Amino acid sequence: MRSLTLHLKVLITVLVTLGALITAYQIFILGIPVTEDETDDLWNIDAKVEFVATPHEPVKVQMFVPPLNQNYVSLNESFISNNYGVSINRTGDNRKVTWSARRAKGNQTIYYRLVLTKRYSGEQPKPKGPIFRDEQIPVDGPEKIAAEALMAPIRQHSADVETFVGETIKRVNNLNDDNVKLLLGGDQSVANKARVVDLLLSIAHVPMERVHTLRLVADQPQNPELWLRSFNGDKWLYFNPESGEQGLPADRLMWWTGDEPLVTLDGGKKIQVSFTLNNSEMNAIRLAKLTDENTDVDFLEYSLYGLPLQTQQTYQIMIMIPIGVLVILILRNLIGLQTLGTFTPVLIALAFRETQLGFGIVLFTLITALGLSLRSYLEHLKLQMLPRLSVVLTFVVVLIAVISLLSHKLGLERGLSVALFPMVILTMTIERLSITWEERGGGHAMKVAIGTLFAATLAHLLMMVPQLVYFVFTFPAILLVMVGFMLAMGRYRGYRLTELFRFKAFLKD
Repeated sequence: MRSLTLHLKVLITVLVTLGALITAYQIFILGIPVTEDETDDLWNIDAKVEFVATPHEPVKVQMFVPPLNQNYVSLNESFISNNYGVSINRTGDNRKVTWSARRAKGNQTIYYRLVLTKRYSGEQPKPKGPIFRDEQIPVDGPEKIAAEALMAPIRQHSADVETFVGETIKRVNNLNDDNVKLLLGGDQSVANKARVVDLLLSIAHVPMERVHTLRLVADQPQNPELWLRSFNGDKWLYFNPESGEQGLPADRLMWWTGDEPLVTLDGGKKIQVSFTLNNSEMNAIRLAKLTDENTDVDFLEYSLYGLPLQTQQTYQIMIMIPIGVLVILILRNLIGLQTLGTFTPVLIALAFRETQLGFGIVLFTLITALGLSLRSYLEHLKLQMLPRLSVVLTFVVVLIAVISLLSHKLGLERGLSVALFPMVILTMTIERLSITWEERGGGHAMKVAIGTLFAATLAHLLMMVPQLVYFVFTFPAILLVMVGFMLAMGRYRGYRLTELFRFKAFLKD
């Protein structure tokens, strides 16, 4: 007996732990939304390229576009132009689009449009980058002396790549330093400060890359913002070239890396690029499915959302049956409510989905009362059980058909759904109630009938909660936790709530 108890405890612990861990993995690691109403941002980015084409010359426009190998995934990418050929090439970590035309004249406008969202799941590839810089940027004369003068305190106040780069940026932004003034040459722009930082880092053989980012802020015109990054052997470290702030903000989209300009033009002049951003919201699960279709990660492949839509609707009903069973288990084992078995109330609760609750209760009461009356009449004929059940079943079918016809004539279309009411369940309910009536009296039969109807109603209300349906359907591993609770209930030997009132007299003694 002791070994059996230990086995049961281990089994319950394993089931509850497994169900909780799988559900937690889906929520916190895969990022699946907990509620159906949860939405995620959908960003629309338009890059407008304008220039004046040179007559009688071929036109070639090249522009960097996001590599999207980071925390974002593209849902749609469009290249909008008039009579231009389009091609995309990948150079290192960058992607570059090329528009080309044999002839163009006058003002030209082309668009690049990108719809993206946060990447939902899938392990990111391990970052790679150089950890040592072979070549130094050539410098001589006063500039070399100024650079070496700055390097001494930088080395003294740094311990690793992270602190070295941060200290370098801090020194370069100290405009009161004469060495910094010499290296900047009167140009205090962000690009020139990045050049000086790159020069100093090259002397120390520390690799550095320029990163051009775009802020995901709606309805604000902007230009790409320059950041610096360096690889420490494990990950990329991002730095603001003006403040030395480390860590790329969450609202930044990396557009391209390197020293090259955003756009180049052959066969034209006066080229300029403007960005327009706006965002909208989309249901998180729908967005996750779109993300899964546009990436290589198997985000929803092994979930119930991977089934055909019609099959999903069926499983949304089936997967709620354990919830109804759990309600009946609590009502019977803890409260002491008497019902016609465990599954009959759950099946009646499922039937209420078709008839709606109020109409279903009326139909259940009416058909059961009439069926019991017929069952009482047939008892006087001394028929065997199988013929008696056959007659009751046939009577139920005829009664359902009559109710449907009358409902249609009276304009009560809800009554037509009674045809989907499980006739076999009603027949067996009537038969079992009549046996209970004969064995334990009419009062007990009425008590059981009311208990069954109450349990079915409560189970139906719980099984129809949209938030609960979504949660169980999206995280089916939670059913393992429920099974563990059911196993624990199987060894409950204490008093039920109704028995506390039933044996109240013993408490007085």
